[in-house]
Amino acid sequence: MRVNFTVNGTPETVDDVWEGESLLYLLRERAGLPGSKNACEQGECGSCTVYLDGTPVCSCLVAAGQVHERSVRTVEGLATGDKLDPMQQAFVEAGAVQCGFCTPGLIVQAHDLIERNPDPSDVEIREALAGNLCRCTGYEKILDAVRLAAQRKADAR
Repeated sequence: MRVNFTVNGTPETVDDVWEGESLLYLLRERAGLPGSKNACEQGECGSCTVYLDGTPVCSCLVAAGQVHERSVRTVEGLATGDKLDPMQQAFVEAGAVQCGFCTPGLIVQAHDLIERNPDPSDVEIREALAGNLCRCTGYEKILDAVRLAAQRKADAR
C-alpha cells in the first residue's frame, strides 16, 4: 500500500507499506527519522512518542496505514533548523539526557504538557510523564528540565 502523510511539515509518500507495519518502523526505517526509539513495541515505555495530528501517541501502536493523509511531528520536528526547541534545550542544560533512549519520547510528552499547561505543578508533570519510562536518570533531572522550560516560557510571555 502507498501511504501519503506529512511528517514535520514535509509531505511524504512511502510505497510498499506492509499492512502490519508500525508508524515507528515507517518513521525510523523508511523516512530516515531515527529520533523515536524502538524499545518495548507494546506502548508501555513511551520512547516512541510522536504527535499524530497534534496528539501524542506511541508510534509503535499505530499502524502505518493509519497515518495516510494525516500529520506526524517527531522529536526532530520540534527543532527549527539548527535551533533546538526550548524543551530540547532544557533537557540538555538540566542534564536530563543520559543514555538517550527515553529522551525523545519524554521531550515530546513534556512539550505537549507545556503547550497545554504552561505552568504545571510537579504533580501535573509527573502525571503527564507517567507513561514514559527511564532507567538511567532517576527522573529528578527530567523534572528539572520541564520546570526550566516552563519557566522560560513564562519569562518569554
